Amino acid sequence: MKIAVLGAGHLGRIHLDIIKNMSEYDLVGFFDPDANVSRKISKEFSVRSFDSMSSLIGETDIVDIVTPTLSHYECAKQAILNHKHVFIEKPVTNTVAEADELLVLAERYDVKVQVGHVERFNPAFTAAKPYIKNPLFIETHRLSPFNPRGTDVSVVLDLMIHDIDIILNIVKSDVTNISTSGVAVASDNADITNARIEFENGCVANLTASRASLKKMRKTRIFQKDAYVSIDFLEKKTEIVSLSEESSWNPFVMNIEVDTDGNKKSVHLHKPTVKKLNAIQEELFSFAKAIQKNSLPLVTLNDGCKSLRVAHTVMEKINERISKTLPNA
Repeated sequence: MKIAVLGAGHLGRIHLDIIKNMSEYDLVGFFDPDANVSRKISKEFSVRSFDSMSSLIGETDIVDIVTPTLSHYECAKQAILNHKHVFIEKPVTNTVAEADELLVLAERYDVKVQVGHVERFNPAFTAAKPYIKNPLFIETHRLSPFNPRGTDVSVVLDLMIHDIDIILNIVKSDVTNISTSGVAVASDNADITNARIEFENGCVANLTASRASLKKMRKTRIFQKDAYVSIDFLEKKTEIVSLSEESSWNPFVMNIEVDTDGNKKSVHLHKPTVKKLNAIQEELFSFAKAIQKNSLPLVTLNDGCKSLRVAHTVMEKINERISKTLPNA
């Protein structure tokens, strides 16, 4: 299948490098509005540079959108109107209204759209997912050192949205309430944010995202009946701590009393095998298979829209709280 990339920034370069070596795709080229960047990338990757987005769209079957978020909507719209399948980086669009319109267009023109929520393909998450059943409490920490180049994008859309997508994927229930807090530390916008998301089935998720940290962290802890699941997205590690009814004495298993009647359960620690996979390559591979098999992508456009709606609710509530603390507010 012919594929072309829109955007040749840091992530666009990664996509070009990966796609070039995938048998599922025929990389026909890329477009970037910066002529200097285009010349450099074209030479570096030995790939064609298109003169415009329209000329690129006209010569491909699939458009891989790796441009700044503000341009996602217009790029995706033009691709869909030309009956092209679309892979679009997260967040799917800048506004919820834009995302909703893409939903309508994708259905009308009968094209596949996958959103680049790459953590769904993180091998630590895929190793943990079979053990996740009816979560009751979830805690996430996604922390990064401060980078002034990233402050043009909300920390919610840049970092927290990864965990929002993961949580909406594993909690099979509707959101009923969202409460937030945020602090503008080094920029004019919130640099550290916290959101508490409550679900109809009683599950509660507590998310923290920060770009004012001294170190990186990408951890999620999931608590459910008789089990605790720990996922380290950064280090690619997964641990499962589970409880089972004590059947016989075993010196190598820890037992704990679970009530005042002396009943005990056995504690088991399991570390599932985490495959060494490239998550970006895996998501692009899955999109190719969805097109070939005419099946739903693993991360649908609707998934991307749901995550964006929750993220915008978080941002609106945080901004409201911050505005109340400003002088003369």
